[in-house]
Formats: sequence, structure tokens, C-alpha cells
Amino acid sequence: MVDRRSFLRLAGGAATAAVLGAAPARKPNFLVILADDMGFSDARCYGGDVDTPNLDRLATSGVRFTQGYSTARCGPSRSCLLTGYYAQQTASDVMTPGNVPSYTRFIPDYLKPLGYRAYHSGKWHMRFVTGAGGVGFDHSYTMLDEDRYFTQNRHALDGDPLPKPGEGYYSTTAIADYAVGFLQEHARDHASDPFFLYLAPHAPHFPLQAPADDIARYRDKFAEGWDVARERKLPRMRRMGLVNCALAPREPGMWTRWNTPDDELFAKTGPGEVARAVPWSTLTAEQKAFQRTKMAIHAAMITRMDLEIGKVIRQLAAMGAERDTVILFLSDNGASPEQLIRGDGHDRAAPPGSARTFLGLGPGWATCSNAPFRLHKSWVNEGGIASPMIVHWPNGLKDANKLRHDPCHFVDVLPTLVDLAGGSTASRGAPPLAGRSFAPALRQDGAAPREFLYFNHNDNRAIRVGDWKLIATGANGPWELYDLSKDRCEQHDLAAAQPGRVRKLAAMWTAHDAEYVRTRETAPPTTRVRMSNGRQG
Repeated sequence: MVDRRSFLRLAGGAATAAVLGAAPARKPNFLVILADDMGFSDARCYGGDVDTPNLDRLATSGVRFTQGYSTARCGPSRSCLLTGYYAQQTASDVMTPGNVPSYTRFIPDYLKPLGYRAYHSGKWHMRFVTGAGGVGFDHSYTMLDEDRYFTQNRHALDGDPLPKPGEGYYSTTAIADYAVGFLQEHARDHASDPFFLYLAPHAPHFPLQAPADDIARYRDKFAEGWDVARERKLPRMRRMGLVNCALAPREPGMWTRWNTPDDELFAKTGPGEVARAVPWSTLTAEQKAFQRTKMAIHAAMITRMDLEIGKVIRQLAAMGAERDTVILFLSDNGASPEQLIRGDGHDRAAPPGSARTFLGLGPGWATCSNAPFRLHKSWVNEGGIASPMIVHWPNGLKDANKLRHDPCHFVDVLPTLVDLAGGSTASRGAPPLAGRSFAPALRQDGAAPREFLYFNHNDNRAIRVGDWKLIATGANGPWELYDLSKDRCEQHDLAAAQPGRVRKLAAMWTAHDAEYVRTRETAPPTTRVRMSNGRQG
């Protein structure tokens, strides 16, 4: 039990279930689960090697999207999800500083007039910060300390600061416990109302920290290294129907420029560290041992997250709400190559994964976690933006264990929830939402086409129109063109062969980018939210 939860008591209560295949008898509940830095192919149900029994069960009895997209970074993705706007439209990307415009509204703003209660538990990490009542949540456990799993220096309940937790705290568990508490209170006091719960675990974002017993189960799992692991994934993912492309090669020449400098990194982490996505066969025995331990911790963090998700789902079942609840699982970006020494630093003498260690997954294993796609978090190549996306809704989905290939984006989450709740996203005086409902795709594959999807993060730019993707890496990078129907690994650049298409798509990207930034700049700032320091994760 975590601090300040005495007000949350176990209570009975049941939600009315609808008949499968018929119109729901009541508005559905919503549970949106957002993982942090989890790769597209980490979970077993997406072809991975990490044990995720609860996610697998959701996938088996629900639908999986193969072309769901984030923004490539934590904060902007979370803003897109909660507002339905691209991050540039709400000053929520590191490239677009400024005031949050007054038209910015959040999921609770749309659902509460429809009778919903709204709850949040977990990471926040956006330029707007919840306070008491926050951005419309009735209860919020807000985790603001990005640097620690076994304690917290900044966390709050309903906007009121909480004391530093005692021994036994682990953030992934605490986040689930608060969520369960909110649901218990809801069942006791508001059983007749539908609810929206935004569950945002920190895992498996760096630092790599996990309970020792969780790490032990993966101790020798990844001894063969990232090259063998990713090569085994591809045929598995192809058999599952998730991808039809080749395996993108590792790119040791690509790394994040804000990493801790190599000399400092090696001095603090030791000779086992590897800063580039080099061939596994070139590593020393010491490096191989160190690197497979890091992947074991990453896997342990995901499995612990999955177990805690199971706890929340069991609470839904206990209150009779699971069949009436739309559960949506996503990850805010691809697995991270970042290796940063911050927070409490790194103690080389401490057991890896413990509270005194501060390791990052690194580009070698991130390449594996994002397989078969190219690159990682921060880049808008497929490895940085492709998100696992599971939808589970027993009383609303006729299909089970099916795939959906409709391209969709985090901006589509808000309009989809409002659509399923029977509401409208129209708002006087506000620009139209960037997102579109993908609810039709829940019933039939291909039923939710998008005119385009836009990406702009950290000087990395892209636009997707149909199966065509135009992309440029870095401020001065040239435009590249890929046919994603055949080449989601982005290996065959068709820009030289199709200059007309490049010009057309580049003009389209430029026009939308200017529109989104201009709309924000001409809107008055909102007074409804407080600003954080804006650090991106």
C-alpha cells in the first residue's frame, strides 16, 4: 500500500454488461495504457521475446493494429494522445516553444459532459501539468520524477505533493495500485457512471531498474546477442502477419547527440558498455555479459509492467466492468538508444538494475526491440514511431485475435474515444482536431483511411500519404521516399526515381507544418494549465 491511499477503500459494485455484437447498453468505459520506450516488437504478441501474458490475452481476444504511430518521443506523444492535436499545435514539442494555446482541451473535457468520471495514474511528462483537478481528472496520481523507480522525489496526489516513499516502493507497482484504488472508489461511489482511466507506467524508460527477482528470470535469456535475436524475430513476425518487409540493418553511425559523451559514459559504467549498434560478434566477453544483463533488466521491467496491468484488469473484472471497457494499449515511441547519466548517477559497484545504477538500453538492443524497422526513439523512421497498439472490448468487438492494417496516430485516440462514447469533438473557436476516429476499423480492417499523417520532431520530418512516406533526417537531411507497402524497413529510397512525388509530398509537409505552428502562434495562451520545465523524455 502506498502513501495517502487510506481514502480509497475496497467496495463492491457492478457495471451493466452489453450483449456481444449488439449496441452497448451503456456508454463504454475506457482504459488507455501507455507504455514508455517499449519497442514495437518487445511483447510476445508482437513477435518479441519478453513474457507479456496479460497483453497477449488482450491481443488474443481483441485486435492488433500493425501501423499505429507515435511522435518518436515521450512528451509530444502524450500531448497528442490527450489533446487530439499534433504537438506543434499545442507547443508540446521541444522544437516548438511557446504558450499552450487557449483552445487546448483534453480527453476529460470531452468525456465528462457525457457523464464520465476521469482518472490518471502514472507518468505525466508534458508541458502542461495537472494540479488539483488538473486538466479534468477527478483523481490523479502524478509521477513527475523521471529518474528513479525505487523512490520518487516529485510525485503528487490530486495536485498535492506526496512525501518521499519508503522502502518497498517501485513506481510501476505504485502506479497500478493507485489506479486500482481509483477504480475501487468508482465502483463504490459512482458505479452508474462510465469512466476513463489513463494508466501511464514509466516502464521500460531508462534508468534500467527492476526488482532483482524479475531480472533473475531473464538472466541468460539474451546470451546470443542482439543480432541473433532480431534475425529470429523477423520470420516470426511475418508468420503473424505483422510485417512483410526485410530486416533493416543496424546503423552504428547513428546515435543521439545528447548522449553522455563516450569517455564519461565508459568511465562511469565500465568496460562492458557499448555506445554504438555494432555487430554482436565484435564485442568482448565482458561486453557481452554486461549487454545481455541490460536486456534482461529491460525485459524484466516490461514483464513487471504486464503483471501490474493484469492487476488493474482483475479489478475491472471484480467490479463487473471488463466486458464494457475499451482497453487500448500503446507505447509512446520506439525503444531508446539513449545512454544518459543523470538523476543519482551510476554506482558501478551496485548490482545492475538496482536503485543506485543508471544504465540505458543502448542502440544495439534498441535496434532489436524495434525490429524489423529502422532506427529508434527520436527518429521518425519506422523504428522511432511505430507503436504496438492493442484494442480489447468484449462487448464491442466481433473479431478476436485479428489484425488491423489501417495507419493511425496518437492524435486519433481522443476522437476515437469520443466517437465510441457518442459525443462530438466539434468546438467553437478552436481549430479542427488533427485526429480522426479509427472506430470503423474496430469493426472492419481498412475502414478508417487517413488522408495523411504528419511527423516533425528534433529536426526529423516525415509525411505519410497512403503507402508513401517522405522523410528527412536532421535539419539538412535530404528528402527520401519509401513505398511502405513493400518497404517499411526503409531501405529502397525512390526519391531520385520519383522527383515529382517528392516535390508534391514535400510541399504538402511544408504547408501542414506552417499551418500547425501558425495556428498555435496566433492563439492566445491558455490560463488553465501550469507549465512544467518542458524536459522531454
